[in-house]
Parts: sequence; structure tokens; C-alpha cells
Amino acid sequence: MSIFNPWVILGFVLAMLSAFGGGYFKGKHDEYTRQQIEIAALNAKARETEQAMAQVAQSYGQTLRKANNAAKAKETQLRADIASGNLRLSIPTQSTVCPTSVAAVTAGDNSGEARTESSGSTTVAADLLQIAADGDIAIRKLNSCIQTYETLRNMK
Repeated sequence: MSIFNPWVILGFVLAMLSAFGGGYFKGKHDEYTRQQIEIAALNAKARETEQAMAQVAQSYGQTLRKANNAAKAKETQLRADIASGNLRLSIPTQSTVCPTSVAAVTAGDNSGEARTESSGSTTVAADLLQIAADGDIAIRKLNSCIQTYETLRNMK
């Protein structure tokens, strides 16, 4: 038997092809297994981050609810004070005539500015209070949203 025998050459080629094919298959299988382990680890890390982010969002939600409840209690108290007359709305006005007596200027006002009070109608004061309350609610929501976003953005 010589090396140049076609059967020897064919056996050598088949042995080399089997070795390379087996190595390729095993390498592909090992890489797939490694990728699956890495994916599982990254998924676990993502779940932990997601849970932490959910806790942050929930805590900001609770803070917002507490702030809204406190503001609602204050608004209710202001409405009751307006309705009972304990609180009056006074608005600065432009006066073309300068007041001539000290009685024209309110006692607690040091600016000498002409002011007027709402004429017994609590609807104007209540409407202004409602506008201010709606604005405050929107501002609290926006600030909470911004704080939540910044906190979650910095968590990544």
C-alpha cells in the first residue's frame, strides 16, 4: 500500500472532513449554549432593573397622591373659609383718583395701593380658587413625572 493509493487518499480526506465537521458542529452547539446562558443572565438583570424602576414609579405615585390629598384638604378649608366669609378676596385696582383719606387704604396694606374686595359673591373667589387648584394639580403631576423620568433615566 502506498500513500498515493486512491483509497488511502479518500480515507484521509474523509477523516479530515469528519474532524472539521464534528468540530464545527460542537463549536456551534457550545456557542449556542453560551449565548443562552448569557441571555438568561441578561434577562434576570433586566427583570431586577424593571422591578426597581416599578418601585421608584410607585413611590413617586404615592408621593403625588399624598401631595394631592394635602392640597385637596387645604382647598376644602379655603372653600369653607370663603363660603363662611372668614376669607375675602381683594384685588388690586387701577385708580384714576388718588385716595384723599387714610380710610380709603386698607389697614394691613403698606403699599398705598387701591384694592377692592369681591362684592359678597363667593362664586368669583371660588372660580379663582378652582383655577389655581387645577393649575397646582397640573404642576404637581408634571413635576412628579419629571422627577420619575430623571430617576429612571439615571438608573440605567
